[in-house]
Amino acid sequence: MPASPRVTIATRESALALWQAHHIRGRLITLYPDLEVEILGLTTQGDRLLSASLAKVGGKGLFVKELENALEEGRAQIAVHSMKDVPVSLPPGFTIAAVGEREDPRDAFISNQHAHLSSLPPGAVVGTSSLRRESQLRTHYPHLAVTPLRGNVQTRLRKLDEGHYAAVILAVAGLKRLGLASRITAVLEPEESLPAAGQGALAIECRASRMDLIEMVAPLNHAETQWCVRAERSVSRGLSGSCTMPIGAFARRVDAGLSLRGFVASQDGRSHVSGEERAPDLSADPEATGQALADKLLAGGAREILAALTHEQ
Repeated sequence: MPASPRVTIATRESALALWQAHHIRGRLITLYPDLEVEILGLTTQGDRLLSASLAKVGGKGLFVKELENALEEGRAQIAVHSMKDVPVSLPPGFTIAAVGEREDPRDAFISNQHAHLSSLPPGAVVGTSSLRRESQLRTHYPHLAVTPLRGNVQTRLRKLDEGHYAAVILAVAGLKRLGLASRITAVLEPEESLPAAGQGALAIECRASRMDLIEMVAPLNHAETQWCVRAERSVSRGLSGSCTMPIGAFARRVDAGLSLRGFVASQDGRSHVSGEERAPDLSADPEATGQALADKLLAGGAREILAALTHEQ
């Protein structure tokens, strides 16, 4: 039983974020039946700035800062995030105490009239909030019109249903968690749309000094997911990447080992470089594996692409 009989979870107030927080709450109560677990919903800067792209207003770290403030001030003890929203470098004094087992990490194509990206006519408008998705769409389907789409999952689906877009691209994991899997028209394989680092995984964050909390949430950690996420985030870190950069990184078990793939692209998709690194098993160093792939991508042309992107911004 944890030393404290009560724990407060900080979370964003979107439907998906609340689902994630309540999921972790349920897991903790199952482990510790006498534990009182409360939910503290917060509106973050990223939730308020919906009129501009994330790349222009500061990146996905805007979804995390207010939750970390709550941890620092003692208003909450742990925070639950979508792993892909967590910056690859945490502020001093914070740690990811556990990474939950991954849901389907792939991207979903959603359309009310078309069966797949390949069936969209020239000029069809596709909505996405992700530069990573945008660059891959422009690489594979340069005839499509890719435009920004912000808001929560329900808002994005409503805009599709209202006819503002021919199709939208969302994460499969979020749709499944919200009971909206029936809206998925087609699942995009990683060869067509490589996921973001950490996509589909949940992160449990706390103060690094709170060893009691780290021990408490340890049973929620999924070793293989944690290895994959650490390797993926190491690729982004090695590239000095953020959500302002079209970067993808995705690790998974393949045959007897683990495969880590990554890419860097220009926003228009015209310049891109991809690569792969293999690890024999979970005993391999995930950070070293990720850095090795980052070095390979940099040597293959990513350095020039990233320099051009930085200059444009």
